[in-house]
Amino acid sequence: MAQKTTTTHKIKIKKGDLVKVIAGNSKGVQGKVLSILVDANRAIVEGAQIVKKHTKPSAANPNGGIIEKEASINISNLALIDPKTGTTTRIGRKVNAEGKIVRFAKKSGEEIK
Repeated sequence: MAQKTTTTHKIKIKKGDLVKVIAGNSKGVQGKVLSILVDANRAIVEGAQIVKKHTKPSAANPNGGIIEKEASINISNLALIDPKTGTTTRIGRKVNAEGKIVRFAKKSGEEIK
């Protein structure tokens, strides 16, 4: 059986960025990126794409039950929030004064930390 291959693109969103969900069930939700799944081209965003997971009793959770947790969202459904204006923006890359490549918000020109 042939293995499914996906094309990987340059992921411009990093862990810790403040993003807004622009498509899907969680559209409009803002949150911090908790992790990036590079191989799957997806990200886990705090407070977005909440799913219910049924768990068996374990040492950590003796009763088991249903817990709610964040599921991954495709990177294409996320937009970075501009640190200066608070609106969504695209991301560019440029060389700063020290000669380092940094990300910047295309709307305001503000450097992204």
